[in-house]
Amino acid sequence: MNLPTKITVLRLILTVFIILLIYIPFSLFGISFPKYDINGVAVELNYIIAGVIFIVASITDFLDGYLARKNNQVTDTGKMLDAIADKVLVNPILIILAANGFINSIIPVIIITRDIIVDAIKMEASSKGKVVAAIKSGKLKTATMMIGLTLVFFYNMPFEFINIRVDLFLLYFACIMSIISACEYFNLNKNIIFTKKENN
Repeated sequence: MNLPTKITVLRLILTVFIILLIYIPFSLFGISFPKYDINGVAVELNYIIAGVIFIVASITDFLDGYLARKNNQVTDTGKMLDAIADKVLVNPILIILAANGFINSIIPVIIITRDIIVDAIKMEASSKGKVVAAIKSGKLKTATMMIGLTLVFFYNMPFEFINIRVDLFLLYFACIMSIISACEYFNLNKNIIFTKKENN
């Protein structure tokens, strides 16, 4: 296992800790995290810790790909694990945050549905020997989503103090870009999708 793949595995491990921190009802086990009142904003420490870990995990998402390309260590296993780690890092967190009332449930519905559609397009293209390249709208969707999620973990601070929900704005914008990018992926690859696989 090369270094980029190890970093990808680390992202998976970090994701597990994030999920545990924001999902498990620790009070049932006699464990309580401190709560702070910061200028009228009730802040729970477990979400702050999860947010810090989320930032680290997000950095590893960039780092593993960068090192793999720089050191010519791109492998099929690494690409598979990276794709899994990306989805595991985001999708369960979106669902849990929606269940806990931090975000509207329509956000994970749109983003996860979009990912399923795009992944299906990529798999269909791959089965016909074609590679689907990343597009700008997809990258913009990912960037705004990650920043939005980070702000949610930190209770939208410092913007919460001036009553501007930048976190939700970014996540709704990511939803819009999700729809746009899904349409673009389909439009750019519809000829591949509806072309019969060549028999050698």
